[in-house]
Amino acid sequence: MARSIFVSAVAPGTGKVLVSMGLVELGLRETARVGFFRPVIVESFDNSPDEDIELIRESFGLNQSYTASYSWRMGDLMLELGGRGIDGVLEKIVEDYKSLEAQCDFIVIEGTDYLGQALALEFDLNALMARTLSAPVVLVGKGKGLSPEEAVNGLRVAVDGFRSKLANVIGVMLSRAEADQLETYHTLLAREFTSNDEILGILPETPALGRPTVREVLEFLKADVICGHERLESVVEGYMIGAMYLQNILPRLKSGLLVLTSGDRLDLLLGMIEADRSLNAPRLAGLILTAGIRPDPGVMRLIEGLHGTLPVMVVEEGTYSVASHLEQVHARLNAKDREKIKKAQELFDQHAEIDALSRHISEVRSEIMTPRLFTYGLLQKARARIRHIVLCEGTEPRILRAAAELVSRRAVRLTLLGDQREVALEMREIGFEPDPAWVTIIDPVHSAQLSDYAETYFKLRQHKGVTLDQARDTLQDVSYFGTMMVHLGAADGMVSGAVHTTQHTIRPALQIIKTAPDCPVVSSVFFMCMEDGVMVYGDCAVNPDPTPEQLAEIAIRSAETAERFGVSPRVALLSYSTGASGVGADVDKVRAAVQIAQSKNPELILEGPMQYDAAVDESVGQLKLPGSRVAGRANVLIFPDLNTGNNTYKAVQRETGALAIGPVLQGLKKPVNDLSRGCTVDDIVNTVLITAIQS
Repeated sequence: MARSIFVSAVAPGTGKVLVSMGLVELGLRETARVGFFRPVIVESFDNSPDEDIELIRESFGLNQSYTASYSWRMGDLMLELGGRGIDGVLEKIVEDYKSLEAQCDFIVIEGTDYLGQALALEFDLNALMARTLSAPVVLVGKGKGLSPEEAVNGLRVAVDGFRSKLANVIGVMLSRAEADQLETYHTLLAREFTSNDEILGILPETPALGRPTVREVLEFLKADVICGHERLESVVEGYMIGAMYLQNILPRLKSGLLVLTSGDRLDLLLGMIEADRSLNAPRLAGLILTAGIRPDPGVMRLIEGLHGTLPVMVVEEGTYSVASHLEQVHARLNAKDREKIKKAQELFDQHAEIDALSRHISEVRSEIMTPRLFTYGLLQKARARIRHIVLCEGTEPRILRAAAELVSRRAVRLTLLGDQREVALEMREIGFEPDPAWVTIIDPVHSAQLSDYAETYFKLRQHKGVTLDQARDTLQDVSYFGTMMVHLGAADGMVSGAVHTTQHTIRPALQIIKTAPDCPVVSSVFFMCMEDGVMVYGDCAVNPDPTPEQLAEIAIRSAETAERFGVSPRVALLSYSTGASGVGADVDKVRAAVQIAQSKNPELILEGPMQYDAAVDESVGQLKLPGSRVAGRANVLIFPDLNTGNNTYKAVQRETGALAIGPVLQGLKKPVNDLSRGCTVDDIVNTVLITAIQS
């Protein structure tokens, strides 16, 4: 039987979906088999799906259909109450829940929204559903619009009401609390709820989560976007009617404003676009051109030639008619809105009692390390010991988005390399306003350290014929400059490769940092995070055709890396044959590597040669190598050459949807890691966290 938690609001507008999202995230850190269930949803006028269900299904990629995620629409439920009564309602809820439960280890159940007329009925229904499903309850109250005393008293009354109906209330959370009164809330809650375990979190009101994005505004107005499509997820902080001359509007602009003006105001159209691009003006959310007037073709060609321009929309209605509708725009969390989702998750992680909530979920823990548990572990390890990482490609938007996420989570301190103005412009494009305590920007060409770094490089490489002038030219390259920062202790590690080749990242490290004293070869691993666990693949990125000695070293280093990141290594050296069956130079190389590795580290659980299926499939492994400690259970796979390893990791990633984290370099004195040029923001975040942990 799956574990579950029932999340019930005590009033409308609590933002309970943030709590549901947080609990789903916690569940996924324990098991991949997590479900989300809403027994009752409200009807929408356009028959669109329930927002909470779609948000959580899409954000977390839950393996369940939409129809399996709920039992009743409120209107149908009311009809059933008038027919078979409450027994008929509960019978279907239990039946649907049990169907979902068969697929899950943990289920978050979310109660009703209190948007109808029968609030007392909904309250009783939530308590009855929780009791019927034997689900422990977390009650969510709100602080917004209430005094602290009123908010806490509302929770007290709700707890007593649920318990009077024999529902198992395990604790309370207060959402949308006034940020400047958190201590007051906590004092009042501690007075009402004497067990600290019952107080599961106080989540402050976060205005950015309640404000619409540009996309939500344009969908509400049915506007036509003519440029700036890549910035539609920007948050709208406010509205302004542009009726004045441009010179009078400019001083009144504020960050995040959505400006409305008539479509024939060419001066404002071009002026707002340029103001948005200027480092000396606030970054706007967008511009709405009213009355259905579009820029003429010549102006459109000019605008289309601009990179990352301000979102500009056209609507048919007049300016003041549009303005009167804007307050009706409904802001919501949407799975496509990455920034809002991240903010919501950070809010929960920072203010919820994670340990107490995890205890209620912990019994579902699987021996399998899920991808989410692995990546969460990276974040926690990095936070436990803050390191300073240099990112060489500071003008690359993906790097900057990753930097914004890392800094917002207080995971690492960063130095970004690149032309300071270019970096600042790119930061502005993505809305990244870094805290100087956490982010530094350095232009190697104009750095005060350039001369000292060049002198150090000259001393390291003069035996190769490098002159001081050549050293100075070389150190203006971001990869060399970043590597020298790590070498001299100005940074703890370096990440590059989003726009540079692997050799451009590794060569400076080999010249300056060099290999560890006991390691003759630099190699790499990928962490392959699959649904049924995390595996380590090596070497898939660096060594084209390793010798037996190098292959043995790769196996030993890969096992050490695996153990460092929480994977207990069982190492298989792969070949085209298993055991003693094969002959030939290739399989002999693997046999020799196994012998060398076993002699160097007799305690390491390592075997080979072994075919891939024998290594990972228990039935095949035990058939081919009965009694093996590795066959069928291997989690560190060592490929015989780069051709095999690189193609295999890409094939597995593509066919299974596995999250591939890497390549993670091993064997250097200090950590330097390479990115794929096709890397995503998440890839960069994970690589930076790994680099911080390695240092």
